[in-house]
Amino acid sequence: MNQFYLKASESELSLILDDNGIGVESDRKEKIFERRTGLVGGIGLFLVREILSITDMKICENGEPGKGARFLISIPRGVFRIKKIS
Repeated sequence: MNQFYLKASESELSLILDDNGIGVESDRKEKIFERRTGLVGGIGLFLVREILSITDMKICENGEPGKGARFLISIPRGVFRIKKIS
């Protein structure tokens, strides 16, 4: 099961994706963002990190191995707007 949610702090907004899969081993948490290190040699998460960095956003994986992955995208204040839906 995947779940998206938002958390706000004084300095940023965090977009979080949690899943209940096998997670990412501690020694691979940064490697998954390197070019050509995916399971099929792709550039998926490398490209995501590069695109986000253009607007000062950051992504990391901070889930617990064996309990699921957790990707957190940090969006600094001033980069986003929240529009109320009526």
